[in-house]
Amino acid sequence: MLDACAELLDEGGYDALSTTRIAQRANVAIGSVYQFFPDKRAVAQALALRNLEDFGIRIGELLSGSRFERWSQLVGNVIDIFVDMHRTVPGFRVLRFGDVADLNLLDEQADNNAVVAGRLRELIVTTTGVADGPELERAFAIAVETGDALIKMAFRREVDGDDSVITEAKALIEDYLSRYLDR
Repeated sequence: MLDACAELLDEGGYDALSTTRIAQRANVAIGSVYQFFPDKRAVAQALALRNLEDFGIRIGELLSGSRFERWSQLVGNVIDIFVDMHRTVPGFRVLRFGDVADLNLLDEQADNNAVVAGRLRELIVTTTGVADGPELERAFAIAVETGDALIKMAFRREVDGDDSVITEAKALIEDYLSRYLDR
């Protein structure tokens, strides 16, 4: 059902999504959808959580296979993973981590980008030993919002993402974060 949801998101966006269409695409009875999900928002939430889990797995694989001498290398690779998911994961370009459905889809207490920023900040702190704190929390919130906006722009400009915008996004985020991570 989640795969069907992802396909439908790619075809028509979130507004065109419905539980009926998900059931039809998944070739299951509508009751089967409702057995697991009360509405399309719940299906989208499950897909967004799957996307976040996939993002985390990809980052974990990156960390297990590479050593980074600088935090900026890690940040650039994380952006590459995010861009690759836009290019290869069905439904991701539309839903990402759920903001198109609900800004608080991943967590009722925090917006979706704040959840992602928190996880990325934790990753950088754990991996590099950088000191955590409120300034770093704010910096990662700004970096994630900026990166998200620029990646959206890249994919509006070109169907597979405008590489020049993606390169600028990396440079801008790395430069900004250096004020907090190169102390």
